[in-house]
Amino acid sequence: MQQAVRERARPRPASPPAPRCSQRTLFLWAAALLLAGDALFWTLYAQVQTTSGLVLLDGPVHDALLGICGPFLTALAGAVSAATSPLLISVVCVGFCVAWWIRGRELWRPAVLLFAMAFTEVVTTAAKEWVARPRPPARNFLLGPEDALSFPSGHTAGTTVFLFALAYFVASRSGRRSTAVLAPPAAVAGTLLAAFSRVYLGYHWMSDVVASFGLGLAVTAIVVFADAVRRGSEGADPGGADSDPAASRGAISGGAISGGARRSG
Repeated sequence: MQQAVRERARPRPASPPAPRCSQRTLFLWAAALLLAGDALFWTLYAQVQTTSGLVLLDGPVHDALLGICGPFLTALAGAVSAATSPLLISVVCVGFCVAWWIRGRELWRPAVLLFAMAFTEVVTTAAKEWVARPRPPARNFLLGPEDALSFPSGHTAGTTVFLFALAYFVASRSGRRSTAVLAPPAAVAGTLLAAFSRVYLGYHWMSDVVASFGLGLAVTAIVVFADAVRRGSEGADPGGADSDPAASRGAISGGAISGGARRSG
């Protein structure tokens, strides 16, 4: 009888949580994103200035997409382009961050996300004026005229920062392995969809959106770095039990049950 009580009281092992990144690992990720993003952006910038490299494929890709235009693809690309416009995605980001702050009673991550989006908009606008690259021929615009310059793409850069920063925050805090695995590919898919819509609709060259993706990665690196510094200053060990209240409660309750079982025996 006492043996059966001990067996029932013994805590069952919980399913393994997703591995938590240390501060050093986050610094390495931030450095990798910054180097990759900067290299991509500045390489494309140099190729735009010299009409070389990937820029040589801009015309053929533009013409190929014109050849597959259809009502369904145009409607889909138009909806994606409207949803990822710098103005709309900024409004969505502000509303999302305010709701996050009120519901989660947390200010740090929403504030970092807002700063990253605002910084991206400023850098993108300045880069457009600096590079002054014309858009593709206006006769091929599928949804009407657009006057802004072409390099880089504000839609692609803003979407990259919003989705990748959000994916990082979710994956690094959720504690679920499935979330950590699925969040980055979801961010990549959303960014590619936004980039494709801008090239398909005729408003950007392919090299514009590739450079914008690099810009977005570089800004995301700043987000990861700032969050890593914050987590380090709080003195929390991302891989320890102190960072997981649920695990701590489970350990305490498991110890209490085991202790009770030993006393009853």
